[in-house]
Order: sequence, then C-alpha cells, then structure tokens
Amino acid sequence: MKVVVALGGNALLRRGEEMTSDNQRENVAVACAGLAPIAAEHELVISHGNGPQVGLLALQGAAYTKVPTYPLDVLGAETQGMIGYFIEQELGNRLPFEKPLATLLTMIEVDPDDPAFQDPTKPIGPFYNRAAADELERERGWSFRPDGDAFRRVVPSPKPKRIFEIRQIKWMLERGCVVICAGGGGIPTMYQPGDQLVGVEAVIDKDHASGLLARDVGADYYVMATDTDAVYLDFKTPEQRAVIQAHPDALMEYAAQFPEGSMLPKVVAACDFARASGKRAAIGALKDIEGMLAGAAGTIISTEFDGLIARRA
Repeated sequence: MKVVVALGGNALLRRGEEMTSDNQRENVAVACAGLAPIAAEHELVISHGNGPQVGLLALQGAAYTKVPTYPLDVLGAETQGMIGYFIEQELGNRLPFEKPLATLLTMIEVDPDDPAFQDPTKPIGPFYNRAAADELERERGWSFRPDGDAFRRVVPSPKPKRIFEIRQIKWMLERGCVVICAGGGGIPTMYQPGDQLVGVEAVIDKDHASGLLARDVGADYYVMATDTDAVYLDFKTPEQRAVIQAHPDALMEYAAQFPEGSMLPKVVAACDFARASGKRAAIGALKDIEGMLAGAAGTIISTEFDGLIARRA
C-alpha cells in the first residue's frame, strides 16, 4: 500500500512548548515511532508542517536589523532541511540501515492571482497575548488572528497548483525509498513574465499540498496526523462529538464549524482526496497512525461511506 502521511507543524511542536531543537526532536521521535512500522510494511511518503518553525526563523531574522528578514520562501526551504534532517535521523534509528531515506527540497507552483494574497489566513510562529500581538502589528506590519485563547501571525496561503519535483519523488518511491518532501506545504513559487520562476512571500497550506502530493503519487491512503484525535462537531460545547467516519459530502455540510486556519484545511483536503481518488483519507493523532490505517482510529473520510457517524467525546 502507498501511504502519504502529513505531520502537523503543531504536532511536531505542541501548543505551549518552547521552540527548542530538543523539544522538536523529542516530538519527531514520537512521530517516527509510529511511522517506522508503516515504512517497514508500505511505500511511505512523509510531508510535514512548518508553521511554528518558519515563524521562529522570521522572528530571529527580524531581530538582526543589519539586513532585511529573509523572505518566507527561503525560510520555508530552511525548515524543509531542518525538519527533514530530524525525521531522517529519528526514523533511521528505528529502521534497518539498508532502508533508504531521503529529504527532497520541494518547490510548488502557486497562482500569482490567487485571492489568498489579499486575505492572509495561515498561522505561523508562536502564540502571543493580545498586547504582544498588537505591538508586533504596529512595529512590523504583521497581521494577527485569534487562535484559541491566544493570537498568531497570519500570512497568505495560496492553493498549490503543481509539484515540480514529482518525477523525482516517484522515482525514489519505485526504488523503495521513504521520501520526505513538500515540507511546510512546499516552497511557494510562481512564474513571472518570461517564464522566470521566483519565490513568493507566502506559506502554502501543508494539508492541501500534501493532498495534491497524495493524488499525484497515486496514494492508497492519505493520513493527516495532528494534535487532536479526530475531527469534532460542536467543538468545546456540551454537544461535542468526534466524527468516526464520513462521506466527503456529509462532512462538508459542517464546514462552517471548522476553524479556517487549522481544521478546515484538513477537512477540505481529506474530502478532495477522497472524491478525486476513491481512496481513504484520515485525520487524527500522531500516536494513532497505525490505527487510522486500520480504520480503527481518528476520522476516516471515504466515498464508500453513507452519511456520517459521530460519537460523544
């Protein structure tokens, strides 16, 4: 079976944790403990988020005032290398030495006329209180939106159009390699007049990019591993229910309930993949990856289901 697993940026760095390399490595180790059995049995492609990491790099860059802060496409490339290194090392410690692993810097094309450039929604970086967010907005011109009981910087998140390195990804898969790619939604790029490819000041949504990746490689299963164990209806209310399984159309009837910068992209990406491929998608916790592949954990989305089944949390 060919499996694409998208690791959430906040699953790799949990809410409230300090953004240290040690904390990130520990969380990657937890993820790789669940990924190793899958890599041993199936063809595996791993993508990952980078919201906290790319935001931290932007903050670090802004602190050094002698040069302009590096643009988000460059910071995205840096995080692909860093997180890919963590995953390769921790996964390699759990697999036979002979199992090949590779991290591929991945550029993804976006449309310069994408309306997302006029409406930033993608959260990056750490969490702030209201006063700190207001100060950064005044000082640096950054945009902020609420995220739970805190605030995070938001940037444009255009839709992915094309993965430039898809041929290389397929080539490595055919040779038994575990491929780590499209990290952070891929490096955002677009064509200028004259067919000149340039980087873009944006962060592509990791779930949509990973869904495109899953379709392009012909995945049998697309798993989004995050910091929650399922998709919830009426979240944080007395009526809260975890969705066990759903047809894409049935789940999208509740789209208005899902936060735009977090769960909604996952739901839309899962539904798009299930419709386009006829295969299953799943959303759930890192620790439940094997259970999701078995259909026994998380939220499973497929056109083979009728309606929606949910249970009380």
